[in-house]
Amino acid sequence: MGCGGSKETGAVAPSKKSAPPSESKDQATGTNFGKQYRLGKELGSGAFSTVKEGFHKETKAEYAVKIVTKSKLTYEDEAALKDEISVLKELNHPNIIRLYDVFEEKDYYFLVTEKMMGGELFDRIVQKSYYNEKEARDTALVLFQAISYCHQKKIAHRDLKPENLLLTSTDSDSNIKIADFGFAKKCPKPNSLTTQCGTPGYVAPEILEGTPYDMQADMWSLGVIVYIILGGYPPFMEQNQRELFRKIRKGQYQFHVEYWGQVSEDAKDLIRSLLVVKPSARYTATHALNNKWITGDANSLKEHDLADNLKKLKAFNAKRKMKAAVKAVMATQKLNSLGVNLKEMLD
Repeated sequence: MGCGGSKETGAVAPSKKSAPPSESKDQATGTNFGKQYRLGKELGSGAFSTVKEGFHKETKAEYAVKIVTKSKLTYEDEAALKDEISVLKELNHPNIIRLYDVFEEKDYYFLVTEKMMGGELFDRIVQKSYYNEKEARDTALVLFQAISYCHQKKIAHRDLKPENLLLTSTDSDSNIKIADFGFAKKCPKPNSLTTQCGTPGYVAPEILEGTPYDMQADMWSLGVIVYIILGGYPPFMEQNQRELFRKIRKGQYQFHVEYWGQVSEDAKDLIRSLLVVKPSARYTATHALNNKWITGDANSLKEHDLADNLKKLKAFNAKRKMKAAVKAVMATQKLNSLGVNLKEMLD
């Protein structure tokens, strides 16, 4: 589900060799991509774009290049693409994918970004043989820091989910990066966004309601993600999408004792403060960073073994990947185009 054009099925982000080829230009828009870069193998594709390896001819550094075919873009698609470029040009954070170069030619746009070599964060977590609450807390801290940075710049991501949490390398201490800003939008004042977008299971209730919203929608999505990395499964999980959306709108979820009995109350309190239906009562990124679970003694959380939860997470991740494979050839759809009219689903 999305709020604009389609996304790539193989989102990627930087190799260790990557270095900004045009740091001094501040990602200035060029007009001749081929003079500076050569393309390699395909990494992913969508309805109007392809992602390929890119190599800077002078430095030999590796990148991911998003190639957008202009003729396939609607007016709305092109506006969304320009929003994505504008947003990424503003962002320079160690836990956010970096845009290095943009080229606009007659028939194509070329977006040169970091090439993520480590795959998805969740894939790395489920490979672990041991998992405890401190590891989940450390992951949550990184995500809160990155989104806090975005929100300080008045930028809403609007599609936070496991698929968009990537790793820079295959090293065990690889950096986590938030990727795919295709639906990101500047949010200069409260409740200034109206487009219904996101992904079922992660979308905030105010977006489903169709009311104006703002960056607080991201905090709901982070609440869902933190719930998953601790419990091993999503807080809102229904086969029937109408019922899924009903539970999200009402904020109906629970901490099942068999998976949450060994999780600290501080962690559960943080989730309760994020999964609040009323956006104004929901934690902001600053609140989350100042929460006791984040600021307290992290080492004590090592004692909270999440082995059973890790098994649950492995099953959830496998199911999620299978669904992604089935949908790989499908364009990302708008919320109100998911087979049934959204308004009818919410009545």
